[in-house]
Amino acid sequence: MILDKYGTGPDPYCDPQSGVLRNRLGLQDEAALAAAERALSSIAASRIEFAPPPYDLHALQALHRQLFGDVYDWAGELRTVDISKSGTRFCHVSRIAVEAAKIFGALAGKNWLEGLARPALVRECAVAYGDLNMVHPFREGNGRALRLLFEQIVINAGHAIDWWQVRPEAWLQANVDAVVCDYERMEAVFDRCIGAPLSE
Repeated sequence: MILDKYGTGPDPYCDPQSGVLRNRLGLQDEAALAAAERALSSIAASRIEFAPPPYDLHALQALHRQLFGDVYDWAGELRTVDISKSGTRFCHVSRIAVEAAKIFGALAGKNWLEGLARPALVRECAVAYGDLNMVHPFREGNGRALRLLFEQIVINAGHAIDWWQVRPEAWLQANVDAVVCDYERMEAVFDRCIGAPLSE
């Protein structure tokens, strides 16, 4: 029996022999798939144009599909299995749409964070990102799709953003802390990534 990489049980997304995610490239080696996925999603990301609000789960699904459509048949589709990682259980599949709607509804109620001073923008992004990461709507590629979405949110709010300012381990710890609604490290991430107003 092949367990998924999150350790929750048999995984229909994986090849039963290799345990590697089924993919359009026919790759059976996890490292090779990861490298191909990074390369192809980077090319795809460079072709994605800015889109103004409203943003919602469907918009996030569209971004995921654009990023990973060359790699996975299920790109852009909500996952159908429950997953957990390092003791953290992500949103139950039956609650993905409901919980995502709450978060996007809150962002809409705050006018997509437009007009906020930078400290408030940092704080609101940290909370929304941390909460959406807990929803984890896709089987793989959640972080990359979310970062692309938040690029659009931050740019729409009038600021530059540069993810390369943060080390991967800092990202990981920020997401771990956000599981228990501790957003301090996530705020530090966004404080490093969000730049000056674009109008300056």
